[in-house]
Amino acid sequence: MYEVSGRCPVCGGQMAITRLECGTCQSALEGQFVVAGAGAGEGEGYFGRLERLSRNQLEFVETFLRCRGIIKNVEAMLDISYPTVKARLNNVLETMGFPVEEDMPDPERRRERREILQDLAQGKITTEEAHRRLAAEGD
Repeated sequence: MYEVSGRCPVCGGQMAITRLECGTCQSALEGQFVVAGAGAGEGEGYFGRLERLSRNQLEFVETFLRCRGIIKNVEAMLDISYPTVKARLNNVLETMGFPVEEDMPDPERRRERREILQDLAQGKITTEEAHRRLAAEGD
């Protein structure tokens, strides 16, 4: 038995189900059928943008949801690195048609922020000095 996505592999349009057959007695129905919950003319079927995802992408989404979006838990569950989790998440978002925005500051900037906060925690600088340095770093 083959699995289908419901999307035409040629043009990406919605495929129509025209024949149903019982695997036990081979009785068959022919006509126009829709997946339960997928109304005609809605643009997306019952699963919306999730229909666009491959099996591997869906498995990643399931893991991401089971981990409640906590990337550290996704890393541990899939035994992959943080950048790999982010790349897979970005790939899923792109496939679903959402814009992907990189929100990670560069590593050097993150290191500088950590140093400022450590200096503050150790009492080496005042709150005002930390605030000034963090604000200057944003420029």
